[in-house]
Amino acid sequence: MTESKKIVIGLAGNPNTGKSTVFNHLTGLKQHTGNWSGKTVTNAKGSFWLKQYHCEVYDLPGIYSLFSDSAEECCAKEFICSAKTDIMLVVLDATSLERNLTLALQILELTDHVILCLNLIDEAQKKGIVLNTARLSEELGIPVVCTSARTGKGIQELKNMMISAVEGKISFSPKKMTFSDTMEEVLSEFLKDTIHLLPQGMKKNYFAMSVLEGDICSLQLFSERLDCIKLGELLAREELAEKFLLQRGYTREKWKEEKSIAFLKKSQSIAKEVATEKTEQAKKKERFLDELFLSKKVGIPVMLGLLAMIFWITIAGANLPSDLLMKLFAYTGEKLGDFLVWCNVPEWIYGIVKDGIFLTVSWVVAVMLPPMAIFFPLFTLLEDFGLLPRIAFHMDGLFQKAHAHGKQALTMCMGFGCNAAGVTACRIIESPRERLIAILTNNFVPCNGRLPQP
Repeated sequence: MTESKKIVIGLAGNPNTGKSTVFNHLTGLKQHTGNWSGKTVTNAKGSFWLKQYHCEVYDLPGIYSLFSDSAEECCAKEFICSAKTDIMLVVLDATSLERNLTLALQILELTDHVILCLNLIDEAQKKGIVLNTARLSEELGIPVVCTSARTGKGIQELKNMMISAVEGKISFSPKKMTFSDTMEEVLSEFLKDTIHLLPQGMKKNYFAMSVLEGDICSLQLFSERLDCIKLGELLAREELAEKFLLQRGYTREKWKEEKSIAFLKKSQSIAKEVATEKTEQAKKKERFLDELFLSKKVGIPVMLGLLAMIFWITIAGANLPSDLLMKLFAYTGEKLGDFLVWCNVPEWIYGIVKDGIFLTVSWVVAVMLPPMAIFFPLFTLLEDFGLLPRIAFHMDGLFQKAHAHGKQALTMCMGFGCNAAGVTACRIIESPRERLIAILTNNFVPCNGRLPQP
């Protein structure tokens, strides 16, 4: 009998790239999927058999970058840095390659064993985007597989690629990330005195940048892989790192900005090489939406008009189904009361069942279900047409004056449908402070469950 071997696979990617759908196809589980930032709070774990290999898959939180200290980024960074993964599977949205490639490039700074999964390839084809995967694989130095996770297309090819990677049939030779000459000089000079502190398995550039920037998450990870003497020296170096940068004309903020720009330019360069331009029709649509919704004179009136139309459709459209449900539940309640009387149940049980449980549930369903069934699909249409990000952009200036975030406009609108959904949607706001403000103020939005009923 062939001896089984364990493989650890990490699954990383931006939010809303179909990462959890890929996870479900691989493991056969039903991991919940969502479109908001940081949807997966912790690492969801699943497993499956691939020939004689027992594969453990960890679905990391959906993140846009590894360069911040938010809970999601730290969680993903901790897994990539500290866990002994055999393969890092990075899921990218094929329709937004330029934006998604930035995270892939950052992960390549941490580990070499990366397979790129270009998901939503069917959506890219609909938009007239043609991708040269062979060229992309050459530019990055890693394998690339195209998938459409919703239909299961490409999943078997992805599994075959993972087997080939584990068995050494394909090689990983990621291209080194290049920075400006000045940054490269600073990194090289800093590494001369600190290379002996490099933790095992950590890449040199990532190590140097983490210390120079005072990256708390990464430094905490280093502490687990260093002895006490080296750890003490590392902490001392971290305290002097800011002074080291200042002597070479950098503040930590300027250094981080230049680093981020370098990754962005690299992703733009690669995307331009491997992806064709969108069709002229798609470009015209985007330009029209931008001109309409981002202009100062037209954008806000159109936005308010759309939201007002959605509220009117929701309120007017919910009246008929609410009345029908109320009549249905009233009739059912009478029959339930007659049945309980026929059963000769005690009066206190009659009150609990009919006047308590049934009456409460029926009123909640009749009052709240129809408006929610209309409001949220309409709100989803706004998102699909790309209107919600433009609304958030327009409102950001106004909300900043109140020390809040522009995305709060979206969570407050969702609060009109249901406060619980509005509070949950606050997860799209990255700043903990602004997220807390959005959560607290969302409770003042009158959802349809709290509106007075006729």
